[in-house]
Amino acid sequence: MNKKGMLTTAVFAVAAVWGAAQAQTAAGARALTIVVPYPAGGTADLLPRLLAPKVQAILGEPVIVLNKPGAAGNIGADYVAQSPSDGKTLLVVPPHFFVADMLYKLKFSPREFVPISIMASYPNVLLVGAKHDALDLKGFIEYAKTSKAPPTAGSPGTGTSQHLTAEMLRLMANFDYSHIPYKGSSQVLTDLVGGQLDFAFDNLLAAQPMIKAGRLKLLGVGSATRNKLYPDVPAIQELVPGFESITWMGIAAAPGTPDAIAERLSRAFQQAARSPEISRQIEDMQAEVVGSSSADMAAIVRQNIELWSKVIKTANVTLE
Repeated sequence: MNKKGMLTTAVFAVAAVWGAAQAQTAAGARALTIVVPYPAGGTADLLPRLLAPKVQAILGEPVIVLNKPGAAGNIGADYVAQSPSDGKTLLVVPPHFFVADMLYKLKFSPREFVPISIMASYPNVLLVGAKHDALDLKGFIEYAKTSKAPPTAGSPGTGTSQHLTAEMLRLMANFDYSHIPYKGSSQVLTDLVGGQLDFAFDNLLAAQPMIKAGRLKLLGVGSATRNKLYPDVPAIQELVPGFESITWMGIAAAPGTPDAIAERLSRAFQQAARSPEISRQIEDMQAEVVGSSSADMAAIVRQNIELWSKVIKTANVTLE
């Protein structure tokens, strides 16, 4: 079993034990529900499941994780938006959530959600199939610029961080490409391995098993510096100055949640993420522990809205 599989199994094993214990303590109490607007098993799902037992212990109240996938994450988001503003229903949010209204007709405003805490962050990485002609980042950019037909790239959906990162690279490196939206990351990586796609962006947790197996080539990382696990792989900004793409997973509360409730929740998630046992497991996921305050998350959200709004407008991103 690969490391991602072992980690996933461990997280769900802990969740099972925690869930059984929780069932015994939850009688008559309304649980704190963390809604994951994506399918089970991905980074957006693993992080809250990892933190939930610790948050439950800190708050002294039952915590459950509920998957409500669909419509590029908007089904789960709408569910939370329609929930009472009492801090009992939370949403797992990535950076692109806060600009979703630029692409989708929504029943809610993403920017009205109340920031609680960013759990962890990780760079988007540039990937190609093992048989792709490009051997390194420089070779890929040359390929993208000179290919007779625009290279193809897949993502888990229009407006996702993977898609917008590809658009940012297109703009900054000055090449064209054809975007193919999928329903999830796993099929993107499968088609990348099979040669149906030229390139894609994703996170290391998702891609590392295929990289280690020699099925994918890692050409560049979206962080400001090189990744310690792959010191020979350049940061993309070494060849494309100013390029940086960091994805994070945060927690947000329903619009209108009072500040006092938000701060209480924020302290719990900060403490959980920064605890030694949780920190080690987050690092094993090739992610960086954040455990931000509500105010710090709000500031980061504002920066991300400015960045990704500019990319969407400049690249003329629309729904396919």
